[in-house]
Amino acid sequence: MEKDTTADEKAKLADLQKKLAVYQQSIKKNKIPIIIILEGWGASGKGNVISGIIKELDPRGFKVYTTGESNEEEKKFPLLRRFWTKIPLYGNISIFDRSWYRDVSISAVEDGLSENEVNHRLRDISVMEKMLTDDGYLIIKIFLNITRKEQKKRFSELEKNKSTEWRVTSNDWRHNRMFDAYKSAFQSMIKNTNTQNAPWLIIDANNSRSTVYKAISELCKILKNKLDEIQCDEEIHVENKTSEFSVRTGADIKKNPIFSLGEVDLSPTMENKLYKEKLKKLQRRLFELHNEIYLHRQPLIIVFEGWDAAGKGGAIKRLVGGLDPRGYEVIPISAPNEEERNKHYLWRFWSSLPKNGHIAIFDRSWYGRVMVERIEGFCSEQQWKRAYEEINYFERELYERGTIQIKFWLHISPEEQLKRFNERLKNPEKNWKITEEDWRNREKWTQYETAVNDMLRYTNTDYSPWIIIPGNDKRYARLNVLENVISQLENEL
Repeated sequence: MEKDTTADEKAKLADLQKKLAVYQQSIKKNKIPIIIILEGWGASGKGNVISGIIKELDPRGFKVYTTGESNEEEKKFPLLRRFWTKIPLYGNISIFDRSWYRDVSISAVEDGLSENEVNHRLRDISVMEKMLTDDGYLIIKIFLNITRKEQKKRFSELEKNKSTEWRVTSNDWRHNRMFDAYKSAFQSMIKNTNTQNAPWLIIDANNSRSTVYKAISELCKILKNKLDEIQCDEEIHVENKTSEFSVRTGADIKKNPIFSLGEVDLSPTMENKLYKEKLKKLQRRLFELHNEIYLHRQPLIIVFEGWDAAGKGGAIKRLVGGLDPRGYEVIPISAPNEEERNKHYLWRFWSSLPKNGHIAIFDRSWYGRVMVERIEGFCSEQQWKRAYEEINYFERELYERGTIQIKFWLHISPEEQLKRFNERLKNPEKNWKITEEDWRNREKWTQYETAVNDMLRYTNTDYSPWIIIPGNDKRYARLNVLENVISQLENEL
């Protein structure tokens, strides 16, 4: 009877695998990014399930990642970075043999993490998953469950075969002896991350012959429901209505909100001789602090935002004049390329984070989502309103992992901007800096000012505050930038 059932399941499995291939094409057509996570006990059959999933799939549309302990290079960055860099393109599939959950299960037990640290990681994971699912990602989380007795049996069988004995290590047997501790960690992991947007699917994997069938059967149901939902929405022309503007940031926002741009005093100036004297002095001090950053292994992020022609390039040039060129990178941010448009907007910034002890200087940044993308309609109203909270979480994650953050808004008056635009037009060496886009942006000054004021209001946090630099006088602005960087580093180091 069991043989008949198994044979029947094999036939059904073959049909389901062909269905998966059909669903994959629909996924690609509808640009749905899929993340499939396989977690579970050692020897529970994760490899077999993955092999079953991909059997009929187009290999150009998926990637499989195996997650082990972080290597030395990965340890130089925040924990979740290595997973953010592996999220799929819209319409593609990423399959994880273990995932970010390793850091709250196996690593939690092996490294003896405190309850506070585990909860911290669980929170970061839930935030990451919500960001992704809010952006249209479908996250399917599967846990393969077996008993201690069954695991021990499988380890023994693997060891008896010379071709498979290498698969069982001393750590595997240690995990079996510590089964109860790992069980507790897995239960906590599932309980605290079984969210509505990314629920867990627990599969009884004690019968190895039916595990693959069960997993793929459930996977097909989930994908069919998702595709049916999309088709239904299209048929009845459902539109996502934007909810009332609400930014859930809690205590993150500074109690004394930053003032609006209209209140900035743009009158400060700097005499040229004094400017040159102070510039050299400040650059020398910054060079000293750069060495301390490296010694302390602290990463530093400096963000430059501001009006067109506000002097970001000039300020950055004077800033790096006081830095060791081996320890910093200037990252100019322009319109996203095709790959960047086909992933969550924060992906390219996670990929550009500095190592411990290094500096990343962003000439424009993730704040494009709530400024240019908002004004120009490159994202929906729902997306840019959601971005304030996402950005705050992103910056908090960096802060809690030891990253120093300094954010500058370089502010000038409309009159000063017009003056600089005209000067660029007259100067053959600089007229390449002025474009039609600059003039179009200028026509929308009022809209941009509203967007900037919202940005300053909703992302001026205790851990990543904004610094507004009066920029009508370039010399004053450049020194002010250097002074603020030095001051913050002296306080942090």
